[in-house]
Amino acid sequence: MSLNNSSNVFLDSAPSNTNRFQVNVINEGHESSAAADNSDPPHYEETSFGDEAQTRFRISFRPGKQECYDNFLQNGETTKTDASFHVYDSHTNTYYLQTFGHNTMDAVPKIEYYRNTGSLSGPKANRPSILEIHEQLAKNVAVAPGSTDRVANGDGMPGDEQAENKEEEDKSGAVKFGWVKGVLVRCMLNIWGVMLFIRLSWIVGEAGIGLGVIIIGLSVVVTTLTGISMSAICTNGVVRGGGAYYLISRSLGPEFGGSIGLIFAFANAVAVAMYVVGFAETVVDLLKESDSMMVDPTNDIRIIGSITVVILLGISVAGMEWEAKAQVILLIILLIAIANFFIGTVIPSNNEKKSRGFFNYQASIFAENFGPSFTKGEGFFSVFAIFFPAATGILAGANISGDLEDPQDAIPRGTMLAIFITTVAYIGVAICVGACVVRDATGNMNDTIISGMNCNGSAACGLGYDFSRCQHEPCQYGLMNNFQVMSMVSGFGPLITAGIFSATLSSALASLVSAPKVFQALCKDNIYKALQFFAKGYGKNNEPLRGYVLTFVIAMAFILIAELNTIAPIISNFFLASYALINFSCFHASYAKSPGWRPAYGIYNMWVSLFGAVLCCAVMFVINWWAAVITYIIEFFLYIYVTYKKPDVNWGSSTQALSYVSALDNALELTTVEDHVKNFRPQCIVLTGGPMTRPALLDITHAFTKNSGLCICCEVFVGPRKLCVKEMNSGMAKKQAWLIKNKIKAFYAAVAADCFRDGVRSLLQASGLGRMKPNTLVIGYKRNWRKAQLTEIENYVGIIHDAFDFEIGVVIVRISQGFDISQVLQVQDELEKLEQERLALEATIKDNESEEGGGGIRGLFKKAGKLNITKPTSKKDSSINTVQSMHVGEFNQKLVEASTQFKKKQGKGTIDVWWLFDDGGLTLLIPYILTLRKKWKDCKLRIYVGGKVNRIEEEKIAMASLLSKFRIKFAEIHVIGDINMKPNKESWKVFEEMIEPYRLHESCKDLTTAEKLKRETPWKITDAELEAIKEKSYRQVRLNELLQEHSRAANLIVLSLPVARKGSISDWLYMAWLEILTKNLPPVLLVRGNHKNVLTFYS
Repeated sequence: MSLNNSSNVFLDSAPSNTNRFQVNVINEGHESSAAADNSDPPHYEETSFGDEAQTRFRISFRPGKQECYDNFLQNGETTKTDASFHVYDSHTNTYYLQTFGHNTMDAVPKIEYYRNTGSLSGPKANRPSILEIHEQLAKNVAVAPGSTDRVANGDGMPGDEQAENKEEEDKSGAVKFGWVKGVLVRCMLNIWGVMLFIRLSWIVGEAGIGLGVIIIGLSVVVTTLTGISMSAICTNGVVRGGGAYYLISRSLGPEFGGSIGLIFAFANAVAVAMYVVGFAETVVDLLKESDSMMVDPTNDIRIIGSITVVILLGISVAGMEWEAKAQVILLIILLIAIANFFIGTVIPSNNEKKSRGFFNYQASIFAENFGPSFTKGEGFFSVFAIFFPAATGILAGANISGDLEDPQDAIPRGTMLAIFITTVAYIGVAICVGACVVRDATGNMNDTIISGMNCNGSAACGLGYDFSRCQHEPCQYGLMNNFQVMSMVSGFGPLITAGIFSATLSSALASLVSAPKVFQALCKDNIYKALQFFAKGYGKNNEPLRGYVLTFVIAMAFILIAELNTIAPIISNFFLASYALINFSCFHASYAKSPGWRPAYGIYNMWVSLFGAVLCCAVMFVINWWAAVITYIIEFFLYIYVTYKKPDVNWGSSTQALSYVSALDNALELTTVEDHVKNFRPQCIVLTGGPMTRPALLDITHAFTKNSGLCICCEVFVGPRKLCVKEMNSGMAKKQAWLIKNKIKAFYAAVAADCFRDGVRSLLQASGLGRMKPNTLVIGYKRNWRKAQLTEIENYVGIIHDAFDFEIGVVIVRISQGFDISQVLQVQDELEKLEQERLALEATIKDNESEEGGGGIRGLFKKAGKLNITKPTSKKDSSINTVQSMHVGEFNQKLVEASTQFKKKQGKGTIDVWWLFDDGGLTLLIPYILTLRKKWKDCKLRIYVGGKVNRIEEEKIAMASLLSKFRIKFAEIHVIGDINMKPNKESWKVFEEMIEPYRLHESCKDLTTAEKLKRETPWKITDAELEAIKEKSYRQVRLNELLQEHSRAANLIVLSLPVARKGSISDWLYMAWLEILTKNLPPVLLVRGNHKNVLTFYS
């Protein structure tokens, strides 16, 4: 069937009401679909297709959906109405769109193309690939069975991902919060925590109004800088659940995120204890006043705290909706309590309140309280350490990012507004309480100034009260002594008590919700596999019930400490470490200059973020240096652990971006430096094909390039370009992943070419970057050269010539069994498929049994079946040894053993170096590097060189001197004086028999016949060629005899590679040389450098 490509085939009918963005669906065949009712059908050239047109469209229908395709025409043409058009139908190879008034598969920009699979905000769509647009249209357009389902499900998403999407759809009823209820309310409640009512008056008493405002200001500077950095990160992409952990991990990578995630979740769990203890302290004070103590103050705090945290746990477990309602009620109470305090400051004080130190606004009290008056053991930073946890509430909204409608908008707006409002409140309360209440008061209304008494100059003395005895004995009232000052000052005391309850319980509730949410996000990412148990969520909001229980246990443990001043500094350091990393994340992302860093929140600066990070670290050490050290030790340990485990995640972190920038800068800087012989290292192109198919060749090369040189595993795809490019592109990532998984420090590169030699030539010329270019070609010995076709031999020898032409060294490796284990891998793949089919069958049987037996555990079996089907049953990629468990008859056992021989420790033995020709030193350098490796370190170097019979000792001394100058350790030196002797007759006979099928024997024929044979078979070995280089052939055969004699027991032989002069030595004769030279020997490396120095004895 031919396809008519005339210019009018795909013309539009130009409907009258078409706008610029009209999209119509038509079939991809050369016939047109039925046009819309308001347009004329386009005209086509007549073409006869016979009966084939009736059957070439094969459509499979989903159950109940056949009516969507009722308008298929009887002549084989297809059309779809708008009613049956599915959002994904334009992304298959069957249909294409009419866009901008033209028929094309090109799709207009849509958000669906940019979503991740399993996105919460909607389904992912796949745009047509470049191949679908670039390649010719198919002559026959067929829809394979089931393809309609595939299209409807999002263009072939994997089954697990479909399940995830379905799960998300089921959770569409989940409660989502806006910026006020979700962020602003939570942050304000958490910041207005226990410190506002219980400790702020004490802080003003210790530090004074001036330093107290500075303490508040310093805290606000830290939180504001962190809030700005957090806002920038939040607006640089979709934010999901996990709060600070999510922001840090997606910015700096799993190493930083995983380490700080645990610390941050733990800090929130401890914060629950801090707030509950604050609440319990207030209740105990009330019990003291009413003389209703249960045991003693400390144990009463423990009892009340334990009961409280159990109640809070019940509210949290009830769900986010109930928790949010509770937060709104608590905020109203809190606002009323704060307003009540400010009202109370202007209500005239009575004698009882005056005896307790409250005198309304007085300039003398303000002046007296403006400066610091630290008690024993307290200082600026110790007081700051007590106050700072009050500022940690800025992450309360971010911590439930997964429950926000629009985290990108809600987090910056709600957090920054909450910081501003709470800062104003804190400063206002600090100044007001400092201007109204004296530091020390007795509470005795009789301690008044009697006329004639000397006034001690204090503000209270000037106002008629004598509190001087507080200097000698402890008093119960005043800013320094009474934690319930705000209750005393307020207009209605019980409202302050309600405010304290509200502030402490709301903060505790927020932390109790935050810790499990952050911990669940951390566990879902599977960074710590042992914690996967806590990743499970329940209900429509995916509540982390297991995390709630864990947080409850941690909180209970710290509640038993029952000392607020002990708990506060501990979590201060944990939160500061989190803040430091949030600031550093913003700086790092900006510094990496990644094009993907485009935050919508523009009010940030990378250097300000860096200053914020440094400030957080400095404050950590100032608050409590030993706690800061412990925090960083824990973080460093977790960082090392995550780095070692290398979780299989890719979040496009700024660490990756900066690694790229650093690598690029280093590569460019390297180009400005001239190469020096002291820095020479083998940088190899290894012709492995797929790296897993010739593991031994890769292993021996990796042995002398690991951590020192470049190694590129190369594959040449030969054949039709279209098929080769498709196969090449599809396998690139998989093969590079195999190298990474097997801890082989190498790159994978592939080319598509018309012939093998052209492909290798391209690799030799174009591989590498700047100074990091290959200087050595490593290839396996062609064992089947006698059975190979002429073009294969020409290509094989040709690439050696090409390498020398490009001044690249050559290493040919030969082992007895050969390198290619692709047949073994094919057998293993087949066995794996059979095993997966067996598991799938078992899963199906289990599903059927569970359906018959009852639906209670059906879902569990289905899930287990899916996991078993998708999980690989073997680890081919990690080790070739796994195939040894197969039946011996299905693969060559010796071949498999040979393929792993360079993975094993070699043990005590020798590496015999036959340095016959000076190639610049590569023949000597490679074995020396091998002896530095762990697997080869027990092998000694034995050096063999050629020499004259009458000068053996002198040449041995000269070689020893040269090696000592090169600082290369050796065990023995042997000077072979009989290299140029003729080989024995048996060996020469073997060589002659080897080349016999490839000889021309022109001397035995008449001149005409001989010339004809030369023209017909120019590749054959002529008698003239054989005679001209007979001495060289003798040498190769003789060398094999010497190798058999001296190096038969060596672990490895490194031998100078003979060079075939172009135009003088035929390809078959050269292959015979290599064959006879390395026949019946241990593993051999035939090495020839590019005759430029790679060794030097100069410093």
